[in-house]
Amino acid sequence: MSSELPFLRADAAPTAPHERRLSQLPLTVLVGVTGVGKSTALAALTGADAGVRVLPDRREVTDAVMILPLAGAPVRDREERFRLTAQYRQTHPGGMAQALGSLLADTGHWGVAPVFDGLRGLDEVSYAAQSFPAWRFVALGAPDAVRVRRLLGRADAFDQVSGGQRSGTLRESLADLKGAAEVFTPEELDALADLPAQGFAPGDVLAKVKIVVSERRNYDPAAAEAFLRTLPPGRALALDTVALDPAAVAQAVRAWAGGAA
Repeated sequence: MSSELPFLRADAAPTAPHERRLSQLPLTVLVGVTGVGKSTALAALTGADAGVRVLPDRREVTDAVMILPLAGAPVRDREERFRLTAQYRQTHPGGMAQALGSLLADTGHWGVAPVFDGLRGLDEVSYAAQSFPAWRFVALGAPDAVRVRRLLGRADAFDQVSGGQRSGTLRESLADLKGAAEVFTPEELDALADLPAQGFAPGDVLAKVKIVVSERRNYDPAAAEAFLRTLPPGRALALDTVALDPAAVAQAVRAWAGGAA
């Protein structure tokens, strides 16, 4: 079901002369969880070449291929979306990579080397790299505590998750959050609990921490990056978006894309 995706389809009708499966095209795929700096890399990949087309993003493909068939209606809550995409992966182990690779693209619209934002986790990345040899990858990473701060600063209406009722202090609520202790050290939780002193609402801090914890529960960014580092340099680029400022990230992506082309 991909009727919501422009110039893409997943039905079994014969392939038209101008159509190619995305699995066969030399896609450049961004890899990383929320708040790692994919927007900077995306701008670098597309800014220097007006002919580069960006496919519908992960959110749109998820809605059309995974969420709507399972839920029958749009779902905005991040926790519920994670639950539904996990259900999809039970029968499609490649997750988003498998969903994307199954689509037919109108190359008159998308060209023959589009960009996709993006894949997450070892299962998706390894499936894509092993199943679609023409694809290449830009992996972006940042510590989880940094990602929380970035989420607080970007005001994306999509970054919604039910915050739940807080009783006691924010630090106590963070400690009670399932999975938080596996993602953050006690010192990091202390620092996150101090964020309201910098002007952030306690409920917003808790909600953003829940997003990061939920993503880590479903996708392991460190394992995905470690796998990509085993690929030839022309197929994968891995960048630390804390060690590199946005300008340096953009410069590295442009240099790699030019050299790998």
